[in-house]
Amino acid sequence: MTELAELLERNDVRATPRRLEVLEELARERDDVTAQQLWSRLRERDSRAGLATVYRTLALLSEKGVVDVLSHHGGEQCFRLCGNDHHHHLLCERCHRVVEVQECGLDGWVAAAAQRHGFVATDHRVEIVGICGDCLGPGEELRAESSAPVNVRDVSTGPRSRAGG
Repeated sequence: MTELAELLERNDVRATPRRLEVLEELARERDDVTAQQLWSRLRERDSRAGLATVYRTLALLSEKGVVDVLSHHGGEQCFRLCGNDHHHHLLCERCHRVVEVQECGLDGWVAAAAQRHGFVATDHRVEIVGICGDCLGPGEELRAESSAPVNVRDVSTGPRSRAGG
């Protein structure tokens, strides 16, 4: 059994030929890919997998935790085969490079924010969008800018407006 087939089986996903084909193509991707891009690459390899099959497979793999779903690519969902450990993502808004960040010091803040609003946090995901060092142009600096902490406002108790504005 291949490593990818074992990955599917460990996550209670039956390793069908089409699912393996989709996962193998996704594994070739360094960063992330949309379903449409993945389907186009499969077609270039003379795959008979249909676009609906690619979407269904990616949805199943996401649901089972086999792939991560990112949302930085023009509002379209992107998919990435990541490691199993808890991690976050750095996303370049120019070249769409994706970096997995293993270190996470957010657990205390997440728990406190959730508790203040009557929630119990069961998980968290962070996508940090910016510009990677390779994409920075002349005159742009690679620096960390300090900013005020982000405040979370519970909008569920405030007035609602239909004015979309």
